[in-house]
Amino acid sequence: MGRGLHVAVVGATGAVGQQMLKTLADRDFEMDTLTLLSSKRSAGTKVTFRGQEYTVQEATESFEGVNIALFSAGGNVSKALAPEAVKRGAIVVDNTSAFRMDENIPLVVPEVNEKDLHDHQGIIANPNCSTIQMVAALEPLRQAYGMKKVIVSTYQAVSGAGHEAIDELYSQSQAVLNKEDVTPEVMPYQIAFNAIPQIDKFQDNGYTFEEMKMINETKKIMHMPELEVAATCVRLPIETGHSESVYVELESNDATVEDLKSILKDAPGITLQDDPSQQIYPMPADAVGKNDVFVGRIRKDLDRPNGFHMWIVSDNLLKGAAWNSVQIAESLKALKLV
Repeated sequence: MGRGLHVAVVGATGAVGQQMLKTLADRDFEMDTLTLLSSKRSAGTKVTFRGQEYTVQEATESFEGVNIALFSAGGNVSKALAPEAVKRGAIVVDNTSAFRMDENIPLVVPEVNEKDLHDHQGIIANPNCSTIQMVAALEPLRQAYGMKKVIVSTYQAVSGAGHEAIDELYSQSQAVLNKEDVTPEVMPYQIAFNAIPQIDKFQDNGYTFEEMKMINETKKIMHMPELEVAATCVRLPIETGHSESVYVELESNDATVEDLKSILKDAPGITLQDDPSQQIYPMPADAVGKNDVFVGRIRKDLDRPNGFHMWIVSDNLLKGAAWNSVQIAESLKALKLV
């Protein structure tokens, strides 16, 4: 199937919603009908898609005839409207954290656990942006050598917090350059020329919600509740593109750096950029606008024979959100689940 599909994008005027539309167009995703939905504040906005102008409507419970609904409008909107969309026959691909840890809802990165789509009951959760790029890079290694432990430190772009955060980065940067005072409104502290070691709210255990998302989602996606995972998530003054320093311990002591490079070079959705002699490694500025996850600086730990370090970069609005959501929709079609 594919033709005759009715697709709805909820949150169509937001940073991720806009990328969803661009990705649907770039992928030439086959559909007959497109409905664009948003908050009451953004309703009435005109959006051009494939040369045709659409008027964004207020998101309500009206999903009659919709086959696939791509949600990216905040967790409260998803909790209120996603079940209503399912009642009316739609399959929901939700980009918020609302349903990710529900044991009855698959949490999917197609390169890692596409088969979990067969178990959906109407809602499919799109993982956290920083989790997606990490598990996409780690899964080929896990398949080859097993995996015992993951420690990740992230360097995350402000676009993960929406259009307002991007605007704040630029206005603050200009203010600092003009030697003017800065008053944070979106971020908890000044983001311009700074690094904030907090993304989302702190939990009782001292980790932030973003860090706990990475920890719990990784275990769920990989079906490894026993996997040891630790995360530290940091916001940097970068518009788009998340970077991660990842330490991984494999089950096997036999793997070499060249083995890992060989596996990742041929892995789906991965681009290997790793030649220290030529200063070749992934950077967020180069990843913007690209669907792949970029991996480099692979090196063996100096103390543990099964330990490796690597650097993982991806466009957080694409593979971290919009592209992974559209990929899920493509997988639903390929698997004849829609």
